[in-house]
Amino acid sequence: MTARPEFYRFHNGDKATLPFLPEEYEARLAGLRARMSAEGVTAALFTSMHNIAYYSGFLYCAFGRPYGLVVTATDAVTVSAGIDAGQPWRRCHGDNITYTDWARDNFWRAVASVAGRGAVLGYEADHLTLVQHGKMLTFLEPRHAVDLSALTMMQRMRKSAAEIALIREGARVADLGGYAIREAIREGVREIDVAMAGRDAMETEIARRFPEAEYRDTWVWFQSGLNTDGAHNPVTGRELRRGDILSLNTFPMISGYYTALERTLFLGEPKSEALAIWQANVATHEYGMSLLKPGASCAEVTEKINVFLAERDLLQYRTFGYGHSFGVLSHYYGREAGLELREDIDTVLEPGMVISMEPMLTIPQGQPGAGGYREHDILIVTETGAENITAYPYGPEFNVIG
Repeated sequence: MTARPEFYRFHNGDKATLPFLPEEYEARLAGLRARMSAEGVTAALFTSMHNIAYYSGFLYCAFGRPYGLVVTATDAVTVSAGIDAGQPWRRCHGDNITYTDWARDNFWRAVASVAGRGAVLGYEADHLTLVQHGKMLTFLEPRHAVDLSALTMMQRMRKSAAEIALIREGARVADLGGYAIREAIREGVREIDVAMAGRDAMETEIARRFPEAEYRDTWVWFQSGLNTDGAHNPVTGRELRRGDILSLNTFPMISGYYTALERTLFLGEPKSEALAIWQANVATHEYGMSLLKPGASCAEVTEKINVFLAERDLLQYRTFGYGHSFGVLSHYYGREAGLELREDIDTVLEPGMVISMEPMLTIPQGQPGAGGYREHDILIVTETGAENITAYPYGPEFNVIG
């Protein structure tokens, strides 16, 4: 009987067109290697979807299996499960090794074949489970292990021109989804029906604009009534009623890059109390956008918006931070937590960073104007200020339906 390999190379077919040119990935790897050298790291293992996608272009589907990218001074090799066959090779920049599941922990044997044993090893402490961390130590026997999660996050926070071009397209697609949702809103329609209209419009446009991409993960959260109280509340089968507050949230995903549009709407004229809160949140949104400029820190921007809301006796209705970074991230992987508009983030805004402004006020049920009010635009920090790349209108003039 032929011996079964622990891992092998299955380079099946030609390389696919990736989201970015090879030069973009090489520039990212060069930046990574410079950071590795400064930390004394001789081999790095990445296991998260976001870092593997950022440095190689390959966005994996785990289904409980481990995936990796090993980077040394000379090599960049993705490590993928046999169930994916040649797809990881076709959709990655660089080399690929396939590990088999005929023996437990063949993933780690494949990683060791590139990283070696006894290296000063970089890894992502915010991603590995305790079990996998233990296996890393057992199979790789690193001389020293260095957490690279913060350093790689800082690199991802500073966008290249190619990334910004892709994010612009994402913002445009998000707007198209928003308009499709607006057209689908009417009394008696379910949240899920409206959400599907927005999702279908975005996926159709992504496929038209990016014919060689892979398509997955684009989604919509469309909420109504009480379901608007949280920013991440899932879609339901609730039927829309006249007088409802509505929350429109479109999220196109293009090759792992997330963008978003979020808007408050009403089905029919809002009551005076609701209109006053909505207008106050719009004013907060506009004020917040005016604060986004190079040299401002996330904490400083947050404090100024806090004061703005406190002066209007509304700060107690704020439920989360005022904005976040964009890039290789999604609702189930990735986050650039170092670029969020919160009190505990001291990051200073720089040209090339991309950040949202998204104030939200949640008025509890039973109070006048009850519901969740949120506006969300995407801004690119420039040398002198910030460019808003979201075009869908916000506020009552456009978003009172019927």
